Amino acid sequence: MAERTQQAYPSAPANHGYQRSDAESLENADELKRKKKIKMAIYIGIFVVFQIIVITTMSLTVMKVKTPRFRLGNINVQSFESVPATPSFDTKFTTQIKIKNSANWGSYKFNAANVTFQYQGETVAVINIAKGKAGWLSTIKRNAEVSLNSSGITGSNLGSELSSGVLTLNSVGRLNGKVAIMFIMKKKKATNMNCTIAFDVAAKTLKSLQCK
Repeated sequence: MAERTQQAYPSAPANHGYQRSDAESLENADELKRKKKIKMAIYIGIFVVFQIIVITTMSLTVMKVKTPRFRLGNINVQSFESVPATPSFDTKFTTQIKIKNSANWGSYKFNAANVTFQYQGETVAVINIAKGKAGWLSTIKRNAEVSLNSSGITGSNLGSELSSGVLTLNSVGRLNGKVAIMFIMKKKKATNMNCTIAFDVAAKTLKSLQCK
């Protein structure tokens, strides 16, 4: 009897692939959430630091209020007459009243005021300044005509000063107002004018103008 031949077939390989358990999936999800929270905390920290820098910068620049400047501008002499022997003088000139608010990030609204011209403390002329407003980072200039003479001066050394060739006058004034920053903050600011004007008597011209 012929021997029966049996052919062996290989069995299917066992499945050794890794299957993720539910516990590991939850652990990975928690790790992902933790990383997201860390990123969010970093973003919030960066935002807070940025805001601090912005606020500090604004406090040191934009929100800092400086005193506006109140000065005389160019003086153009129209006439100048003087008599040392009397003594007396009479002069007319044009000038500019300058309110400089170029250092503030807010407008400067000021009240009406005046500028007084003096010779050794005695008043020789007064001009009025109407109320107004200087815009932020700007300067306003108002033209003015000034006529002054020595009729109100008594007991001075005017004669010797005219004989020396130089007549020195002063202009003084004070502006009161408020600087408004970004429509949320208003701060009172007063500014003073103190200018020294020197005229060349012989040339009948302006010699110098200095303002403090």
